[in-house]
Amino acid sequence: MEEPFGSPEVEIVVPVLNEAHVLQRSIWRLHDHLSTHMPVPWRITIADNASTDGTLEVALGLASSLPDVQVLHLERKGRGLALRAAWSASEARVLAYCDVDLSTDLAGLAPLVAPLLSGHSDLAIGSRLTRTSRVVRGPKRELVSRSYNTLLRAVLGASFSDAQCGFKAITRTAAQRLLPLVRDDSWFFDTELLVLAERCSLRIHEVPVDWVDDPDSRVDLVRTARDDLRGIGRLLLDLGRNRLPVDAIAAELGRGPIGGTAPPRFRTQVVRFAVVGVLSTLAYALLYLLLRPLLGQQAANLLALLATALANTATNRSFTFDVTGRVGAVRHQLQGLLVLGLAWCITAGSLVALHAGVPHASPAEEIVVLTAANLVATLLRFVLLRGWVFRARRAAPEERQTPAQAAEPADRTPNMEIA
Repeated sequence: MEEPFGSPEVEIVVPVLNEAHVLQRSIWRLHDHLSTHMPVPWRITIADNASTDGTLEVALGLASSLPDVQVLHLERKGRGLALRAAWSASEARVLAYCDVDLSTDLAGLAPLVAPLLSGHSDLAIGSRLTRTSRVVRGPKRELVSRSYNTLLRAVLGASFSDAQCGFKAITRTAAQRLLPLVRDDSWFFDTELLVLAERCSLRIHEVPVDWVDDPDSRVDLVRTARDDLRGIGRLLLDLGRNRLPVDAIAAELGRGPIGGTAPPRFRTQVVRFAVVGVLSTLAYALLYLLLRPLLGQQAANLLALLATALANTATNRSFTFDVTGRVGAVRHQLQGLLVLGLAWCITAGSLVALHAGVPHASPAEEIVVLTAANLVATLLRFVLLRGWVFRARRAAPEERQTPAQAAEPADRTPNMEIA
């Protein structure tokens, strides 16, 4: 495919869907800013993904009247799809994008791309959630944004502050390795790209931005939240099962661990362990109530503990303490069973004490006592899992997936036209 212009240093993609009413004004403003403030060769790509109004016609008019503006037209919708297509086709050293409403102050654009041009960082993101950012938006969107990013930190161990700000940049080298791994074609695209970059030990630079909410935003918050939760679950499963060649990419791009990889932060481990613990306790209670009429109190307690403990150890291994691969899995389960023995002693002892004091205790009273005992056992379990079972978080690099073992995903670049 021929490039209509020479290869720029920076390419800024503006994904659009039915934005004919604001497109011309926004591109004029962006073009003027770049002409005045961007010190390296640049290009604007308007990525039209299946607009049904006059967006494409406006975009083509802008491309014909303004230098260094081109149009990419796709037949399918999806912001992530548009970014993947535009970035995959670009020869620029740094690939960026901004939303068409230009809610983010363009003064942040040069600081966004500078560390990527210098080679210091691999990705850069505008953040509305740092202390020095200035943001104007309603309380509903503020709450949704902060809740979502808190969820990412708790569940996926993310350390970046703002996954959703429509103001990001990536080096072409990093994009070439990460884009084939990103499966989402819509709003979760940004989050998935950032999480994968972080897991590949790439350096993410954050730029505090000034941001004013667009009152004309047509983002469906409920639908987007639902899709994001599905995306988080899928990504968590892929990472937990070691399906993604993150170590191979880290080694290839030169951002491998220095002196070993640090485990998730203590606060993150506590939150994840608590989530697993709540689910395990609910599963335990259900199993106990189902097995008690058949096996009696102590046998039901033991079997319910055994079944949930095996699942609990496996989940905490990959989710809470971020241990992946098969190396040490059997040993970890055996150590987990020893921890289970201590938990069983605590819960069994609680039943003995209950019936010594209340000989005809009801199942409901047993559940209350066992739940309290399980809380004590859970605290002990966390201490032992963190300090003994999973003290060494990752296997040695030679025991992990190598580049030769990493299965490369299929090319997902869609059909497109560049004008």
